[in-house]
Amino acid sequence: MNSFDYIIIGAGAAGLSLANAMGKDSFFSKKSILLLDKNAKQTNDRTWCFWEKGEGDFDDILHKKWSSIQFAGQQIDQRYPIAPYEYKMIQGLDFYAYMFKKLDEYPNITFLNEEVISVINTATVNTVKTANNTFIAATLFNSIFDYKEALQQQKYPVLQQHFIGWFIKTEQPVFDPKVATFMDFSIPQRGNTRFMYLLPTTAHEALIEYTLFSEHLLKASEYEEAIKKYISQKIGVDNYEIVEKEQGSIPMTSYNFTSKNTSKQIFIGTAGGWTKASTGYTFKSTQKKVTLLIQHLKDQKPLQNFGRRDKFWFYDLLLLDILHRRNDLGQSIFEALFKNRKPQLIFKFLDEETNLLEDVKFISALSPMPFIKALLRRIF
Repeated sequence: MNSFDYIIIGAGAAGLSLANAMGKDSFFSKKSILLLDKNAKQTNDRTWCFWEKGEGDFDDILHKKWSSIQFAGQQIDQRYPIAPYEYKMIQGLDFYAYMFKKLDEYPNITFLNEEVISVINTATVNTVKTANNTFIAATLFNSIFDYKEALQQQKYPVLQQHFIGWFIKTEQPVFDPKVATFMDFSIPQRGNTRFMYLLPTTAHEALIEYTLFSEHLLKASEYEEAIKKYISQKIGVDNYEIVEKEQGSIPMTSYNFTSKNTSKQIFIGTAGGWTKASTGYTFKSTQKKVTLLIQHLKDQKPLQNFGRRDKFWFYDLLLLDILHRRNDLGQSIFEALFKNRKPQLIFKFLDEETNLLEDVKFISALSPMPFIKALLRRIF
């Protein structure tokens, strides 16, 4: 049986970021750390995007960045400069290679490409079994996410940000690589919150995603037909090559995932509720959570006390309550924001960095009645 001080299950954004943060911090230099994942992380299985001011920790591996965004709705179609922010894109394969290269520099970190079969927790130790080995650790960081756990409760709605995306290449230079289409709600909503996401990397290449914030997934053909129609009707192109495809489903819920944490095990990433509930954005939120968790460990605070509910958790909850009852309202809510407020304030609010006065300014851009009704339903 192999013993470690820490085991991290999952080499995604959360697991790799946590392992790297521990590896470069002298506080953990004498601690043995095991990182486990069933995937060798040698494929480009996802794309992460986020907005950020100035230089960032991952600028060396950015696939693309934009200084302007486009937002389109039923009544507006407008380009916005977003300085001092930039909208940034990282491809999964670049992130994995970058992080594993860093982990190779830390002699106390071991990565094993093995699938976890079971996890047994006791008051004193965690036992992790794979097909080939059994490992024990005093502390476990677990990124295994179980959708059913969130769905089995009724207190908090569970929506999904679900999408299929195509990386396409065109013969003609039809894209503006200086502008990222953040959301395009001009497409048919069909009773849901539906938008297109267009990220051009060159004049000939772009990622186009058909995205929904809703409760249920669609058939794959429905996403792809919508993408085809958008490329033909909105972009005006019929001849193109599909270079790569991606698809995903990200939970959008205010369910308290931290309730599962114990003195010996903490859930991280999506499994720990690190995804921004109202948007599905995960990457930047994960980096912030990792920084806080590292300090939490160094302060030797109880693991089960990590994570807290604040005003932003409640704001997210109200929006999800609205979209759960009236999923068709998403377009009008986001359109009102971009029609009445600058994207810099929107980004700051979604980054959970606004003060109370800025919160009021943000919220006052919206029609109040749906939020008042959602608040009253939560109170009474």
